[in-house]
Amino acid sequence: MAEHRYQQYCGLARALDVVGDRWTLLIVRELTPGPRRFTDLVDGLPGISRKLLTERLRELERDGILARHELPPPAARQVYELTDDGRDLAQAMGPLSAWGGKRLGNREPTESFQARWSAVGMAAFADREAAKGVSETYQYFVGRSAFHFTVDDGAIQLHDGRAQDPAVTLTTDEETWADIVSGKITASSAAATGALTVAGDPQAAKRLGKIFSRNRLLAPAEATISGDLELRRRI
Repeated sequence: MAEHRYQQYCGLARALDVVGDRWTLLIVRELTPGPRRFTDLVDGLPGISRKLLTERLRELERDGILARHELPPPAARQVYELTDDGRDLAQAMGPLSAWGGKRLGNREPTESFQARWSAVGMAAFADREAAKGVSETYQYFVGRSAFHFTVDDGAIQLHDGRAQDPAVTLTTDEETWADIVSGKITASSAAATGALTVAGDPQAAKRLGKIFSRNRLLAPAEATISGDLELRRRI
């Protein structure tokens, strides 16, 4: 275990000993859908240098958050993957991501955006109750990005790439997706203008809409903010 920087016997301090450095949590975000090659991580983390990424990966491997694996031939490439402890950390990041979602505002011209970033939040805060009794796969094509969700009786998993036999396929461009994620427009309004297309079983599409409702995704942040305001009123 790495030497603790804070030297405090506190859960938060202990967590920050591991994830308090810049880029660390975003690396975990990138690995949440599944294993990634070093070059994939570089592409998914605009602005990070290869040297700094290498350092962060070594630190996370040392702390047991991720592990390196060699893919068998013909790939024969090294990939990074979250450990069980790393996946626990990815789940713990959910409320922080939802809180940040409330602060997105308008996208600045200098801000990069990738569709799979928001997909991580979707998987974390999807409505598990609405997903109970459902066994379907939902495919998303956003610009050049492809990812899909598998739903199995309340369990929801995010995966990179194309799905086999998806019940529903959604296709749009990155700008439209960014506007949907930020709340600037709704998915239904994007579909009405043709900016978003939805193909597949209409009933499955309704289930998808309920499971991944944007209001449901931001509910944890809303609850936190409401609870804080109520506490302040009492004080």
